[in-house]
Amino acid sequence: MKEKEKSTYRKIEFRRKESFYLIVRGVEVGLAAGITAVLYRYMLSFAESSLMRVIAFVKGNPMRVAVWFLILGALGFLVAHIIKREPMVAGSGIPQINGEIKGHFNPSWWRVILGKFVGGTISVFAGLSLGREGPSVQLGGMAGKGVARITRADKTTELRMISCGGGAGMAAAFNAPLAGTMFVLEEIHHSFDKSILCMGIVAAITADFTSKIFFGQSTTFNYNTVNFPLRYYWLLLIIGVALGLSGAGYNLIMVKCQDLYKKISKIPQYIKLPVVFIISGAVGLVFPQILCGGHSMAELLLKEHPQLSYMIILLLGKFIFGAFSFASAAPGGTLYPLCILGAYLGAIFGSVSIGLFDLGNEFYEEFVVLGMAGFFASIVRSPITGIVLVYELTGNMNNILPLATVSLISYAVANLIGVNPIYETLLERLVGSSKHKSDFKDTDEKVLQTFVIPVGSPLKKKRIMDVDWGKHCLVVSVERDGVSVTPKGDTVLKEGDELVILVSQRHFSKDGEKLNTLING
Repeated sequence: MKEKEKSTYRKIEFRRKESFYLIVRGVEVGLAAGITAVLYRYMLSFAESSLMRVIAFVKGNPMRVAVWFLILGALGFLVAHIIKREPMVAGSGIPQINGEIKGHFNPSWWRVILGKFVGGTISVFAGLSLGREGPSVQLGGMAGKGVARITRADKTTELRMISCGGGAGMAAAFNAPLAGTMFVLEEIHHSFDKSILCMGIVAAITADFTSKIFFGQSTTFNYNTVNFPLRYYWLLLIIGVALGLSGAGYNLIMVKCQDLYKKISKIPQYIKLPVVFIISGAVGLVFPQILCGGHSMAELLLKEHPQLSYMIILLLGKFIFGAFSFASAAPGGTLYPLCILGAYLGAIFGSVSIGLFDLGNEFYEEFVVLGMAGFFASIVRSPITGIVLVYELTGNMNNILPLATVSLISYAVANLIGVNPIYETLLERLVGSSKHKSDFKDTDEKVLQTFVIPVGSPLKKKRIMDVDWGKHCLVVSVERDGVSVTPKGDTVLKEGDELVILVSQRHFSKDGEKLNTLING
């Protein structure tokens, strides 16, 4: 038997005995991703607190301000150099992980971690409206890849470890293990893969435990919940529609801002980015509340209940400055800043509703978390992750029905408008960029991919032999109702079948897209 055939046979046989192996790998990934995310969180916290001390020191002194602006320009030049050397560290990091799972990219894991640490820390120290959560997903994924490479894992296992590392990074950043697991399934894979679920939930819990050792067990948002009155559920319909429209608009505006920034092509990035950093420094002297990820804005919202007019000013300032920061492609995330925008939208809607319908001030916080969940669902287009994330951020499940109602309405409205989810759009742009290329061409290693045939799939009631799977793909297993069925040419496929398909790594990205279209329609 040829070595290649032996390798393929071992992959198929190993799949039947892999549960314990997945748990062990999940612990490895969770530890690596958790420690990496914790270090990044510490660095960004230090950068943000240092920034506030610098602003207090230079404010009101023209000479100090001038020196500060010169330092910011130099830091912007350094970050531009880092992005040029390793383009995959630019931006959030979530599209990069998504693209690697689909076979489009294959960056050096340690270069990405190093570049993201340095570039992300500098960008937050400069005050750009960027968060730690998106980069933590990428850092967790690259930490998982590093463990896979060090332990010489096969490519199928490596891709799983990258996926689960991304979810573990999110779990550590938000202290939200369930949301991290759901994010992997709903946003990255768009399917239910039992192997990913097994490894992913172990990795997320391990990373969350690691994070809590350093940062404690308290939730991000603490408040006393009240039951939302059934007679006012029509308000949930209105806020859901409003958040759906706002989320679609957010995606459009963010992409347009990125296009406008790129159109300034005559000015190179090593000049544009220093200018961005200097502008951020000027914003910090005038309006420091909107700098960085938005944790100070969250505390202000929940502890001080600011006036309606001030909330509107903060919302607009954060949105405009966030779009400006995002367009620059500086290393940093949009996940937490968009949650903050959603929280402020919910607070504004709640303040108006409380005043008009005499609901009582105890409902203020409920509207805050409803806004956060609904805005997340409309932008990212992952409503279940949004619901679970807000539940874990608040530690409160009493109002899960209002959360689900608003999130699903917001999700449906954004889908109806037809604007693509933000990370899907960013991935398409990355794939289309000549700067990002895969280096899989020199390998014949095979990858096992798992697909579940959904309701209404074009494959239902078709025989395996009648489907054009492509010459580089082979159906090696069909699991039906918990029982493995040996695939034959005349095996008729049914809705709910779990297919395990062997795909050539050399053609992984193209064949993966073809299989997704073939199975999901």
